[in-house]
Amino acid sequence: MLDALLITRTQDEMTAALHEIEARLDIEANADGLMALVLAQHRANFALWHEEDKARVPGVPDAETAAVKRAIDGLNQRRNDLVEKMDGWLIERLEQKEEAPLHSETPGLMIDRLSILSLKIYHTRDETHRSSATAEHRAKNAARLALLEEQRSDLAGCLDALWAQVLDGTRRFKLYRQMKMYNDPELNPAVYGRK
Repeated sequence: MLDALLITRTQDEMTAALHEIEARLDIEANADGLMALVLAQHRANFALWHEEDKARVPGVPDAETAAVKRAIDGLNQRRNDLVEKMDGWLIERLEQKEEAPLHSETPGLMIDRLSILSLKIYHTRDETHRSSATAEHRAKNAARLALLEEQRSDLAGCLDALWAQVLDGTRRFKLYRQMKMYNDPELNPAVYGRK
């Protein structure tokens, strides 16, 4: 049901494919179940990453930056909603032991972190080969790349270990709602205060 190596490999393949314009079609179409949610969540992180880059471009008009900020809020909401959906999907298919110790981080949150690491690895690897960069810059990014890959390997191992513990009843996790307030006009005073 949950395989960290398959998840990381699929996230990497999707990251590479999404960077090719002709591959921006519905990559998730052939996936179902948990993997469909993993891919949708990774697509949201991909879009969020690149939307955030738009906000960092020097000299962008304020109105454009404001529109980008609103898009970032929407994408971040989607990203968090999909983390909750992944955890909910898993919980619906499990019989967890209530007496098992609670794990503080859910599989969905770990998959989200793996997704972000996939994006960091892709872009850092690009920096190791960028012809306009100095040799020092490429070497610095090669070292960063090795560290990112180690961190991802560690996290993937932790996800697999958590999953094995959940299945054997020695750990459990709960669905933690993110309860984002910034997109809710009834909860955000910056929004409801201007009505």
